[in-house]
Amino acid sequence: MRVVLDANALLMPFQYGINLDAEIQRLVGNAEVYVPSSVLGEVERIAKRRWEGRAALRLASKYRVFEVENLGDEGVIEAGKKLNAYVVTNDRKLISRLVNEGIKVISLSNNHLVIEYE
Repeated sequence: MRVVLDANALLMPFQYGINLDAEIQRLVGNAEVYVPSSVLGEVERIAKRRWEGRAALRLASKYRVFEVENLGDEGVIEAGKKLNAYVVTNDRKLISRLVNEGIKVISLSNNHLVIEYE
């Protein structure tokens, strides 16, 4: 099982107090977790102005980086497709696009992760 993290997924532990690894494990079992290179750039920009961004950047360093050609949401979609992975995000616009592309989605609901589309 593979899971791709969007930038807001990396911020969830610091904004909502969830244990990202435990929640992913609970939903899909042992998974290979990836951060698209485009997301790293986004989190680096957030880290320059917010402590949550700095913490998210440290968290991201424990996961595998997946090099993508596209930026932003396009990079997340690219990684989700190429890895045939779930994508963890809370971005409603991105979720809609992922579902349209047939990519599995995990999102936050009531301080825990749920499979939104499979």
